[in-house]
Amino acid sequence: MSELAVGIEAINFYGGPAFINVSTIFQERGLDFERFNNLMMEKKSVGLPCEDPVTNAVNAAKPIIDQLTEEEKDSIDMIITSSESGLDFGKSLSTYIHDYLGLKRNLRLFEVKQACYGCTAALQMAVTFIASRVSPGAKVLVIGTDIARAAAKQTYAEPSQAVGAVALLVGENPKILEMDLGANGYYSYEVMDTCRPLPEIETGDPDLSLLSYLDCLKGSFKEYSKRVEGIDFIDTFDYLAFHSPFAGMVKGAHRMLMRDLYKMRPKDIEEDFNKRVSPSLQYCVEVGNVYSATVYLALCGLIDHTNVDDYIRVGLYSYGSGCSSEFYSGIITSTAKQELSKMKIRENLERRYCLSMEEYDNILDLNMEWIFGIEDKKVDITPYEHIYKQFFEGRNLLVLKEVNGFHREYIWS
Repeated sequence: MSELAVGIEAINFYGGPAFINVSTIFQERGLDFERFNNLMMEKKSVGLPCEDPVTNAVNAAKPIIDQLTEEEKDSIDMIITSSESGLDFGKSLSTYIHDYLGLKRNLRLFEVKQACYGCTAALQMAVTFIASRVSPGAKVLVIGTDIARAAAKQTYAEPSQAVGAVALLVGENPKILEMDLGANGYYSYEVMDTCRPLPEIETGDPDLSLLSYLDCLKGSFKEYSKRVEGIDFIDTFDYLAFHSPFAGMVKGAHRMLMRDLYKMRPKDIEEDFNKRVSPSLQYCVEVGNVYSATVYLALCGLIDHTNVDDYIRVGLYSYGSGCSSEFYSGIITSTAKQELSKMKIRENLERRYCLSMEEYDNILDLNMEWIFGIEDKKVDITPYEHIYKQFFEGRNLLVLKEVNGFHREYIWS
């Protein structure tokens, strides 16, 4: 570890109260099962109408905040949220999040947006602030939170559109990941691969999105290699964690880069994938695409499914449609596995309720009543009370109560 240590001190993921098996979607929607194996997806997280990007964010961050001392809480100087699921054109999600986390008022609150790259932009902003030492001992809370209210029914995008949030506490004591400062490769340009032009629409060109993802991986790693002397894609990184819209996309991207760099045989590429990439996908295949939180869900999966008994270097790739990308790296510390285990990510994912197709479609219809722009509406949990009782009741999780004059009001379950 370096003398100037900056990075992730704590991390947690919240993956919603319910899921549906991806095979069920394929069967009931009449999708081609030949493409099922290419997706490499098992489950998709689904949110309820009593949830939104604020509740997801708070439920991801609260376990981290609860383990801090009062002095440590007061050292948080910023909350930066990233989302493409905002609830107001002006007011950022961080204002609500700050309130329900009960943090001090002497701090900065703001939000960034760049599709699935947004949380990485927020993290790098936090890292730069901490590294500058303009506020010695300060911490920054970074949260990526998104929801897929409107599923793209009858398309192959539907099985991957999920809900969730990741919270990252950034500071000078990186118990999870020490960032390699200055080791960053950027690659960005304008492309209309996916977009959300209306509250109820998430659309785009999936083939163009795949090509842009691959192009940006090559471009950002090439730039990383220019900035960091002596880099080798195989030897430098013990493990890799990529933005994972679906696991099959990551496998294809890894295969492309290994072919381009080393002209490697398929058997050797598969072996490398299983060794260095597959551990990072263990949670992603059970959740789906949670947008800017996804690469950090991959990081959590890597830590929880790898024997981390020493410092290991991980190469990370973040991509956001539209598009902006970055290849960067850091050192997973010897304490990371123990620290992450406190968050009980696996246990919480296993608590989720398994939806039937009928229940899933009903939830989708109910969620559409809660899209952007609601002025006055009360939450009625009656249609999904059995799910609410199983997952929320008595657990002190934040849920939406009502919208009153556009103002969102929440309660603890």
